[in-house]
Amino acid sequence: MRHLVGCAALIVAALTGAATASDWPERLSGHGGPVKSVVLSVDERRALTTSFDYSVILWDLSDGEARLAKRLIGHDAAANDARFLPDGDKAVSVGDDGAVLLWNLADGSVLSRVDTGDDKMLSLAVSASGRHVAVASWDRSAHLFEVRDEALVPAGRLTGHRNNVNAVAFSPDEETVFTGSSDGVIRSFSRRDGALLREVHVHGWGINVLRLLEGGEEIAFGATDGTVAVVDIASGEVAKQLTSHDRPVLALAQDRDGGLLASGGGDGQIRVYDARAWELLERYENPYGPVWGLALASDRAVAFYAGLDDHVNSWQIAPRKPFEPVGSSFPRRFQVADTEDPGALQFARKCSVCHTLTPDDGNRAGPTLYGVFGRKVGSLPGYPYSQALLDADFTWTEKTISDLFDHGPDVVTPGTKMPIQRLKSVEERDALVRFLKQATAPGAAPAQIKKEDGK
Repeated sequence: MRHLVGCAALIVAALTGAATASDWPERLSGHGGPVKSVVLSVDERRALTTSFDYSVILWDLSDGEARLAKRLIGHDAAANDARFLPDGDKAVSVGDDGAVLLWNLADGSVLSRVDTGDDKMLSLAVSASGRHVAVASWDRSAHLFEVRDEALVPAGRLTGHRNNVNAVAFSPDEETVFTGSSDGVIRSFSRRDGALLREVHVHGWGINVLRLLEGGEEIAFGATDGTVAVVDIASGEVAKQLTSHDRPVLALAQDRDGGLLASGGGDGQIRVYDARAWELLERYENPYGPVWGLALASDRAVAFYAGLDDHVNSWQIAPRKPFEPVGSSFPRRFQVADTEDPGALQFARKCSVCHTLTPDDGNRAGPTLYGVFGRKVGSLPGYPYSQALLDADFTWTEKTISDLFDHGPDVVTPGTKMPIQRLKSVEERDALVRFLKQATAPGAAPAQIKKEDGK
């Protein structure tokens, strides 16, 4: 049955001129760190991805290839989620820096920025009209904004949660906002005055993701205990219990018409369901999971998924390929464990997510470390340094790099966007500095560096 559904979808696509599996790119490559989310535009000719590298990327998918149209730079920490506004000309993103940014997609500029504090913003939702934005925050609330012309205007907070808010969703009429919290409760609020309407459903385990289903009468959720279920909003009862994941559910996605629902988890598994008959159509497993982000194409042929890789992979749902190579590699550069060099091991664990070692690898969340010894802080051309580093006045040496890991960036370079990483062991710090001095020196053997960097 499930393969007949897939074939039928492809026949419909052929008759209507819609895209088929072969029209979609196999990979979206361009980030410099693990990818947190992926979403398609309404016409599915573009995509937005967010990453640990602090950036949002706008992709052009119009001809079956993935072309990097704009790299949107503005967050001061990992970018966690982004959404197109209905007009397609603007987008909103949130990140670990507690900032909400409104983007002009034509030129990649920031139209409006609201800094809410230090607590991370994990996900967001845009109402059907595009006038309202809800953001899930780890300050135990959801923040509301109005989009007025080219500005984000704060419009209140939804409070009363006993833990972090991880997910938000709007009702079709935009009057109600649903929240999912780590306290295990799905709640509904009035958008107009922020009043708590009711606790829709109490699951007990943390709610990680929400999706309001077609018609707005049911809501799907994924939880930290691996549960995937559909709740009847009026009664608060579970209307459909879907197959559980072995680890926390981290992503839910629907296709454009709401006919499909997909779940992705920390176990690397993706399951695709017929969202009307609730039949499991297909299942995929990436052994190098987790799956942090999901997007489904409306032709029912392809799912895009994101996780620990620096790129987004696509999985051909229908028709299934007889052999499906996994688009991820293992170990990743930050998962190196078999090197005999303790400095290389510390670089892999502490630095490689954010930094490369060679000039041709370029920048990730942080600038390349190639030639870092003897370089004035904040001086590498082409990297968008924070103002704190631009204003700093010292040079990277064995001592200053050792001090950075001894005391932490919050002490050595206060106000910067560098994550707090410390190595209190003198031996480990010395080993890291020795490795960096050898690996980043101009003229160092490229093959050796790339091997250490997990390439």
